[in-house]
Amino acid sequence: MPIKNRFAEMHAEITGWRRDIHQHPEILYETHRTSALVAEKLTEFGCDEVVTGIGRTGVVGVIKGKTDTQGRVIGLRADMDALPMQEQTGLDYASKTEGAMHACGHDGHTAMVLGAAKYLSETRNFDGTAIVIFQPAEEGGNGAEAMCRDGLMDRFGIQEVYAMHNVPGLPTGQFAIRSGPLLAAADEFDIHLEARGGHAAKPHETIDTTVMLSQLIVALQTIVSRNADPVLQAVVSVTSVETSSKAFNVIPQSAQVRGTVRTHSNEMRDLIEQRLNEVVQGIAGTFGGTAKVAYKRGVPVTINAAEQTGYATEAAVSVGGSCGEAPMVMGGEDFSFMLEERPGAFIILGNGDSAGLHHPEYNFNDEIIPMGCSWFAEMVERRMPAA
Repeated sequence: MPIKNRFAEMHAEITGWRRDIHQHPEILYETHRTSALVAEKLTEFGCDEVVTGIGRTGVVGVIKGKTDTQGRVIGLRADMDALPMQEQTGLDYASKTEGAMHACGHDGHTAMVLGAAKYLSETRNFDGTAIVIFQPAEEGGNGAEAMCRDGLMDRFGIQEVYAMHNVPGLPTGQFAIRSGPLLAAADEFDIHLEARGGHAAKPHETIDTTVMLSQLIVALQTIVSRNADPVLQAVVSVTSVETSSKAFNVIPQSAQVRGTVRTHSNEMRDLIEQRLNEVVQGIAGTFGGTAKVAYKRGVPVTINAAEQTGYATEAAVSVGGSCGEAPMVMGGEDFSFMLEERPGAFIILGNGDSAGLHHPEYNFNDEIIPMGCSWFAEMVERRMPAA
């Protein structure tokens, strides 16, 4: 495959960085060791500027091309954080941190952007400025949003932004992308039901929260089946139910229902939030109880801009020979916050036949490192060709 020769030469070195990060996973914003390692490497590479502390523990490197006649600035983003899970791979470089694991490949993403940064710092064969972005807290902490709130885009003058994620099950080194919605908005709800508990032998003297929550779980499914446009994708999933009593002969006073909502458009997102509140209040009122709904909006829909998707596809074809069409999926990705601020694209790269993401036996495939590094570098050189 026509990967850049420099990355073939650097493959073992970048793999070493990746495995070192893998051994020392850090969760959410606690990426202190990883952030320090990234900043050290970027300084060593000769980046024109290295800035830490953006989005709490985020790191940004600035690499200027040989010329800057166009004034163009392109951002490349990697995520650094791990997951709160116990690794079960048995690898000789497995996690040394109890209860933490790089089970999503962020160690690989970080290593690939570091590899691209080293190459771009060496060659400077572009006309403009490349910004390498290393963010914490992608896994549920909205680290991309935190970096944007700290002025990432304006401070560094970023005009377009690109990112990549590995995907198990897609052939090793195969690229795929799609224009428009790719990943879903990921919201969560927490419903508290309150009624009148009592003796299970005297249900007529109670208002039974278990009956309320049973009806509610079924009724929530009608939002997708009867309120949502059937050609649009949406998910409402109840994932946790608790009551205030564990006894077999007590009707509980209260109950808690939690779950997630996934949508691919802002209109559908608004509709489901509205209908969820209406259904909950209607069910509670029907049975004589009360309800409180806490609805938390998480990451927005990941939407690839059409023009930038075209550029990303061209770079993928140049590197790998082809680029497939990625399916829309219901997973969420906080890179969407960056795409709300600047046009860009999110591409996927096949990890081959590995365990799935967020699985205790997952491992990033080091064979795809040259492909990923080449794509990041190609994005810079293709969007900002040397004058």
